[in-house]
Amino acid sequence: MTSSADAAHIYQQTMKMFGAVPEPAFETKGEMERVWGRAWGCDNDVGQLRVVLMHRPGNEMKIVDPTKRIEAIGSFGDPATGWYWQSDTIPPLAEMQGQHDGLVEALRKEGVEVVLLDGEVGGRLKSCYTRDSVIAVKGGAIVCRMAPRIRRGEELTVSRTLARHGVPILRTLHGTATMEGGSFAWLNAKTAVIGRSVRVNEEGAAQVGEVLRHQGVELICVDLYGYQIHIDGALVMIDTDLALVDPSQLPYWFLERLKALKIRTIEITPADSSWVVNCLAVRPGRILMPEGASNRTLDELARHNVETVVVPYDRMQLNGGGIHCSTSPLIRDSLN
Repeated sequence: MTSSADAAHIYQQTMKMFGAVPEPAFETKGEMERVWGRAWGCDNDVGQLRVVLMHRPGNEMKIVDPTKRIEAIGSFGDPATGWYWQSDTIPPLAEMQGQHDGLVEALRKEGVEVVLLDGEVGGRLKSCYTRDSVIAVKGGAIVCRMAPRIRRGEELTVSRTLARHGVPILRTLHGTATMEGGSFAWLNAKTAVIGRSVRVNEEGAAQVGEVLRHQGVELICVDLYGYQIHIDGALVMIDTDLALVDPSQLPYWFLERLKALKIRTIEITPADSSWVVNCLAVRPGRILMPEGASNRTLDELARHNVETVVVPYDRMQLNGGGIHCSTSPLIRDSLN
């Protein structure tokens, strides 16, 4: 019969041999692959894109009623139920689906694995803009909390999809936080930026910042102008040290901060479509972008050795989002 002293000694020895092992850290590549099967997450916005989350527009678009025009906004919507359309033209669903399919095809040609949201999304007509519902960080994802009523509930669908694919959810924003991923960008592996706006409040930024702080990442907060929604309408990284920007939408101090970080910029002009900034890097110096770039901007991209693949996307843009909005990276290669 083992005495209590012997039992305590055995327990102590067992704990010494098989006790807590905090290292390696959760988000290190080897640990992620051993425990979670893949090295999920991102620490940049331009490394080779491996896995992206998307949603093909479908039955949820039936909520759009062309008889419910609101002259005050020059578009369509229903304040009682919370849905709204972003422009004065409602395209046929088949045209939107065709352009979304074209983007998926372009991504697959770049070697990107496309993961689609699981199941129906109800009447949430903005679900095709998956960028907003989840932010990929080192070791997994942060599930955002949508600001407008029509987008609430996207969080549940994306959480189920992430769980099915084995993506660690490091934080689900809660309380009164509002945060949408289109207003988040990696500048480099140690620096990220959030654009505070009508869609992103202080609490949302703070909760994202808490996750990043534990990973040694500095979060810069920029207040967007007026009723601007997301920072990806003003800035998208397109190479390791190069960003495409709309300088009219960003404060001067932030443009200077980009210089201090040794990030070069290509500025769009009034001749460009505003959607040009809303492009997507699939690897350093290679981007998928919509039609509408001026010759000057195309020349500047070429001068900076940026390869461009043009993907028609004007029908999808009518719902209020572009190529960047429609793609939420889950895995990118690190640049370090």
